[in-house]
Amino acid sequence: MISRRRLVPAVVLGLLLAAPALAEAYIGPGAGFAFLGSFAMLLVAFLAAAFSFATWPARWVLRRWRRRRALARARVRRMVILGLDGLDPDLVDRWMAEGHLPNLQELARRGSYQRLSTTYPSISPVAWSSFMTGVGPARHNVFDFITRDPRTYGPSLSGSEIRGPRRTLRVGDWVIPLGKPLVRSLRRSRAFWSILGEHGVPCHILRVPLTFPAEKFAGALLSAMCVPDLRGTQGSFTYYTTDPAEASGPGSGPESNGGERRLLELRDGRAEAMLPGPGNFLRSDEPTLEVGFELRVDAPGKRVRLKLGGRSWWLREREYSPWIRLRFRAGPGVTVHGIARFYVTRIEPHLGVYVTPINIDPARPALPISYPSYYALYLQKLIGDFATLGLAEDTWALNEGVIDEDAFLQQTWDLHAEREAMFFNALDKAREGVVACVFDGTDRLQHMFFRYLEDDHPATRGSDVERYRHTIREMYSRADAMVGRILERLEPDEQLVVLSDHGFKSFRRGVNLNSWLRERGWLVLRDDAEDAASWLEGVDWSRTRAYALGLGGIYLNVRGREAQGIVEPGAEADALRSAIAAALEGLPDPATGEVAINRAYAASEAYGSGPYAGNGPDLIVGYNAGYRASWEGAVGQLTDEVFSDNTRCWSGDHCIDPELVPGVLFSSRPIDTESPAITDLAPTVLEQFGVDVPEHMTGRALRVRTGAGDEAG
Repeated sequence: MISRRRLVPAVVLGLLLAAPALAEAYIGPGAGFAFLGSFAMLLVAFLAAAFSFATWPARWVLRRWRRRRALARARVRRMVILGLDGLDPDLVDRWMAEGHLPNLQELARRGSYQRLSTTYPSISPVAWSSFMTGVGPARHNVFDFITRDPRTYGPSLSGSEIRGPRRTLRVGDWVIPLGKPLVRSLRRSRAFWSILGEHGVPCHILRVPLTFPAEKFAGALLSAMCVPDLRGTQGSFTYYTTDPAEASGPGSGPESNGGERRLLELRDGRAEAMLPGPGNFLRSDEPTLEVGFELRVDAPGKRVRLKLGGRSWWLREREYSPWIRLRFRAGPGVTVHGIARFYVTRIEPHLGVYVTPINIDPARPALPISYPSYYALYLQKLIGDFATLGLAEDTWALNEGVIDEDAFLQQTWDLHAEREAMFFNALDKAREGVVACVFDGTDRLQHMFFRYLEDDHPATRGSDVERYRHTIREMYSRADAMVGRILERLEPDEQLVVLSDHGFKSFRRGVNLNSWLRERGWLVLRDDAEDAASWLEGVDWSRTRAYALGLGGIYLNVRGREAQGIVEPGAEADALRSAIAAALEGLPDPATGEVAINRAYAASEAYGSGPYAGNGPDLIVGYNAGYRASWEGAVGQLTDEVFSDNTRCWSGDHCIDPELVPGVLFSSRPIDTESPAITDLAPTVLEQFGVDVPEHMTGRALRVRTGAGDEAG
């Protein structure tokens, strides 16, 4: 069980993992380590490997026969899918016209380029789930980064769940697991690659969001969004400083805002420190496992010597170390493996050392981050250590001022290079079927650097915007260069698809929906609560009719659905939903006079029908460009003001009216269907390989031209 002090209260960055109410619903990877590192598991793995080796010839013949039979019906031999998270069509149009994106322009000339409708809401886990399944949220069960537990009103991660083993044996203070933990995906509906695999079509799927835990199918997969770090969070940095004011400043509490700050004591140029890791799941009080390290400062040389685990590295100021292997010993024969990078932010007048979130070691993964399980190890042997964390770019460290823009950029470029290496390896070796990879850098840089596209953004008032004005364009250019390298490899019987899940807009002002609901009398605090703390603590549920949580929308407090619901389902709920929607439509910002919310979409309108429609918000709020759920409102905290300036580095966003942030769709083979949607990709891929589209898919197969005057689909 992960303790409360280890839970991360950071919703809006996708760091929305936990809260006190979540203690029984989510644990860190710890419980998984005991099982996966146990002798029984090793024995099973050995027997499975022996069986696989013995049956390999027969399986190879069968696989080749099925593949040949499947590809005989296909309209393409290979489909390459390049996902560029958040690539915005307005910026693409602008920079193509200016000549900065020649390869995307060539791809559009050869084939086609259109805007791609995103999902309701326009949030990455929702959109990429629709990409892979061909259905909307009502059928794949992902509505936001987080979902609320109707029993507790608390948040839980929407994409996956990790629980400890049901049975344990207590021996004094020791806890011995007697079974395996539960590690499961909460996304429903099948991904297109699973269906293709059944028909003998091979697929290599790299870092597509919402693929953790890695599912079993006839192909290879490396997971992305929702993969936790070694501490059981979605990304917790550690920062060491000799400056007491910095160590005890705002956000200095353990994992208060995605990280922890610790004070260093430097004596004669030497300091010793401990790096916190996961909780020790073998002990009843679950103490934090730590690894010790030493720092020796060479001030004249502007470098620091790091000693850890019997090895040492010289770290120059403002340069990242390589990935460093970490071993956390939990008990006899039980070691938890991770990797992290160290970065010296400065040496004088005070020493500062930033440590990235501790990633699961790809060479010894303790959770199912790839399929087959050895695929992560294969990639590690091929390209070296790489980030496994689902949200690898440390946006929160930049938001908190622990690292600066240059450090964040260097991290982003390095992660992009890692992804490129594994993607082009798959591209060169997998000559048939599907090769798909999603790159996150486009999304992360726009989140953090959109402020530099505007002279008057609240986050850059009084600062020089010229230095980073072209940073986002540089990221787009790097993506464009990848497209060029793919086009050089593309054969006539192959198809390249480049897409994004949504676009981007500036995030200048936040709207606290819970504060607004309180002003309208639809949310009421307890008499003894002056304000609601995070996660809606202090709300009087016996008098509250509606509340907001997360980035997407508003829930009604429905009787029989929520634990303390008071709104009768049916006519009363429908009337309340309509009243809230009407009040939100065209909501003005009194400080600017601008419309902050275009409209609110009813769930039935946004999601359509499906078995999981009742799990999502009852209303999806369509913010206008420049607005989004406020930082406090997203975590269920009330403030005195409904509207507030966004002064954080996280200055661009897409969690707004989906009509304003479509994605892009490029294809090397012309697509003739008008108004394509992201749900259309899965059925299109299936049809291109001659596989019947399942009836449950709500997306349509797009019309793809295979030659002059010839259409397919």
